[in-house]
Amino acid sequence: MASTFFNNKARAAAVAASSSSKPKAGEGKEDTTRQQPWVEKYRPKSLDDIAAQDHTTKVLRRTLQASNLPHMLFYGPPGTGKTSTILALAKSLFGPALYRSRILELNASDERGIGIVRDKVKNFARAQLSQPTGLDAAYRAQYPCPPFKIIILDEADSMTQDAQSALRRTMETYSRITRFCLVCNYVTRIIEPLASRCSKFRFKSLDNSAAGVRLEEIARAENLKLDDGVIDTLIRCGEGDLRRAITYMQSAARLVGAAKAPSKDADDDAEMTDAGSADAASITVRSIEEIAGVVPEDILDSLVQAMQPKSSGSAYEAVSGVVTDLVADGWSATQVIGQLYRRVIFNEAIPDLQKNKIVMAFSELDKRLVDGADEHLSVLDLTLRIAGILRG
Repeated sequence: MASTFFNNKARAAAVAASSSSKPKAGEGKEDTTRQQPWVEKYRPKSLDDIAAQDHTTKVLRRTLQASNLPHMLFYGPPGTGKTSTILALAKSLFGPALYRSRILELNASDERGIGIVRDKVKNFARAQLSQPTGLDAAYRAQYPCPPFKIIILDEADSMTQDAQSALRRTMETYSRITRFCLVCNYVTRIIEPLASRCSKFRFKSLDNSAAGVRLEEIARAENLKLDDGVIDTLIRCGEGDLRRAITYMQSAARLVGAAKAPSKDADDDAEMTDAGSADAASITVRSIEEIAGVVPEDILDSLVQAMQPKSSGSAYEAVSGVVTDLVADGWSATQVIGQLYRRVIFNEAIPDLQKNKIVMAFSELDKRLVDGADEHLSVLDLTLRIAGILRG
């Protein structure tokens, strides 16, 4: 062994073998990108990439030009670009060199009690800014690098009342060198003294055209084969949540790739083929609906038919049989009542007075499901009440 170590030729051969076995930097980065979730892979990198939030991005561009930023409160439904917007704004302000030292991001996975506000948030907020060194003129021309830090509190509506109250004083004391951005789904859960200190930006659900354009761009980038109506189905199943729609599309692409992949051994089965390969099958509307848990139309037809008024006898037997089959097949009660709601409410053959009573029944059931009621009994009660309203 010693002779091998002192042998220059042997050492050179060993070094060459070890270097050839290591993956190249570009290959590793490409493989990591390929395995990355599409939600992160195609997250907007700048304010220009944000879809369908024109009013908000227009105001933020002006603040970007002025290099001054107020405390901000972003609120709206999930998957509409709130977190992506503030991250894109922060990257446009500071660039890659200063991003880690100037940005503190805390989301719902972190502890959100009063202790984290008094400790982690306050320590970061009061830390003095260090003058950036080694930044050339070209970097400063591209990124404004204003003299303040940004603390991003994602899912701020999950913070306790005490934590929000403690945050008020911190925002006021260190506002000269620190800006806060609160991101939440429900603005009513933010205490008024905290909300009044922030500029509010409302993020609306994405309209069908903007979401469709974004989904088509991702499909082209991934070389996906989509059947007619797949984009519309993704938008409908996403219900204004672009993140959910992108996740459905990636799941369908992986499902298609797995179905076409040759199964040689366990390792080959675990690694799915790329969805954009030449022999990959196309993504169908039904595959998207299956991934999203959409109840087939024929099952809903049978349920609606069972609720129709009977000439004689009660509708209990017919309704109970269909609901029992629904629960036994594992369909989500929330999904069932959502589709049933659209089916019944938009039926022009039902009088408005009956629709009013039916809507009240839907609202009561929704409250029960949120409180944790039994799905089988709840859906059975709703359908029987609807049958009674239609009969009366």
